Amino acid sequence: MLDSFPRHLALTGACNFRDLGGYPGKDGRSVRWRQLFRSNHLAHLSGEDIAVVRGLGLRSAFDLRGVEERLSTMCCVDDITVHSLPIEPAIMIALRDRLMAGKPLSAAETAELMRESYRDFVQNNTKAFRALFGHLLEDHAPLVIHCTAGKDRTGFACALILHALGVAEATIVEDYLLTNRHYRLDDATARTLPLPPDITAVLVSVEDSFLAAAFEAIRTEYGGLDAYFADGLGLSPQACCELEARYLER
Repeated sequence: MLDSFPRHLALTGACNFRDLGGYPGKDGRSVRWRQLFRSNHLAHLSGEDIAVVRGLGLRSAFDLRGVEERLSTMCCVDDITVHSLPIEPAIMIALRDRLMAGKPLSAAETAELMRESYRDFVQNNTKAFRALFGHLLEDHAPLVIHCTAGKDRTGFACALILHALGVAEATIVEDYLLTNRHYRLDDATARTLPLPPDITAVLVSVEDSFLAAAFEAIRTEYGGLDAYFADGLGLSPQACCELEARYLER
C-alpha cells in the first residue's frame, strides 16, 4: 500500500506520533489522511515540533492518562484543546503492588500483567472509550489521541476506531505494532521504571497478544465487537454511519 503522506511524523519530542490515514476501510474507502493522529504525550515538543503540529491544524487532543499521571507532562501547545479521559495505568499499579510485596517478577509474568491491563480496558474503562467516541462524532478533527507512551491505552483506542471504520483486523494489528519501530523511552519516563532490562523491554513494547487480550475480553463480556460497539460504546447504526462519513474518504 502506497502512503499519500508520511504515516510517522518524526517529532523530536514525541517519537510515536502517527497518522491513522490511508488504511482501506468499509466499502474500499480509505481512512482520511491528516484527520486522526495517535501519539505519546505532548509535553516535550520542541519549537519546531509545535510548528509542525500547528501546521497539521490540530484542534483537539484526547488524553487517556490517569489523573495524577498527566500532571507533570501536560500538552505544551496552547491552541490545542485538551480533553482528559482518564484511564489509570493498571500495569504500573500492578507492578508496584507486586514489588512492594517482595514478589519476584519475570518477563513472562510481566507480559501477562500487560495482557491483564488490556482486559481491564474493557472490564473497567469502557466509559472512557465511550466518551472518546462521543467526541469523535463531534467536530474536533484534526485530532490526536495519546497517553504516556502512545502504545497501550492509545493502541486499544485506535484499534477500536479502525474497526469501527471497517479496517481489516490484520491491518489494525500491523498499525498497532508500529510502536515497536518508533517508540523510544525518554529519560524522564525511564527514571520512573527502575526495573531490570528484560522487564523494561516488555513494558516499552507491544505484542499482538496484548491487543488480542482486550478483544478476548470483549467477546467474554459482551459476546462480540458489534455488541460492544452498541452496548459498551453506545454506537447506534446511525452513529457508525456518521463516523464513516467523517473519517473515510468520500
